[in-house]
Amino acid sequence: MYDFQKGEVILINKPLTWTSFQLVNKMKYVVKNLNSNSETLHSTISHPKSKLKIGHAGTLDPLATGLLIVCTGKQTKNIEQYQAREKEYTGTFFIGATTPCYDLEKVVDAHYPTHHITNEMIYETTQQFTGTIEQTPPLFSAIKINGKRAYDIARAGQTAEIKPKLITITQFTITRIALPYVDFKVVCSKGTYIRSLARDFGLALHSGAHLTALCRTRIGEYKLTDALTIEEFEKSLVEI
Repeated sequence: MYDFQKGEVILINKPLTWTSFQLVNKMKYVVKNLNSNSETLHSTISHPKSKLKIGHAGTLDPLATGLLIVCTGKQTKNIEQYQAREKEYTGTFFIGATTPCYDLEKVVDAHYPTHHITNEMIYETTQQFTGTIEQTPPLFSAIKINGKRAYDIARAGQTAEIKPKLITITQFTITRIALPYVDFKVVCSKGTYIRSLARDFGLALHSGAHLTALCRTRIGEYKLTDALTIEEFEKSLVEI
């Protein structure tokens, strides 16, 4: 039973390569194009043809998958509250090479030695990134610098200074080592960039690193296991 105007909090599993903006637009399109002749739909969905407020809490990069909280109607007023909650991620670092954006959206721009890196060193290095630490966001990000988005500056081939900020990582666990790949689990505060963590982790190993996979598995008490795919969301509306 949906009432989009009154407000819904919908958990969606964002697919690979989609932007968060594209996913929200797809959901808006699906809701607005429901079969208006269905009496059942009109009795369970509030005004599907009217202007619908819809937004997401916490952007995921195109090459990241996982939990996206989507708010509609009056629930959009609570987006910042959802964004502020603790996040949990799983993913993979590639050790020994870097990219300009710290993930696979750009090609590798440099290679670094890895022969000196041991499993013990990898486990010990996680301790440097646990607790409240300073982190510099990537230039390829939505952060505003003098009124411009950082990624627009980067895509124009320019550089800009981004100030570091305090973040908190409460858990940083290595779950598999198969060099050059290292799998991890991270629990962190709002504003943490896992791509920046990949960069910093590589530097701490006296090498380089970038992110090759990322999945957000939890936001506060909301879990990915309870999320719908966009196809499941669309099907749930049709089958009401």
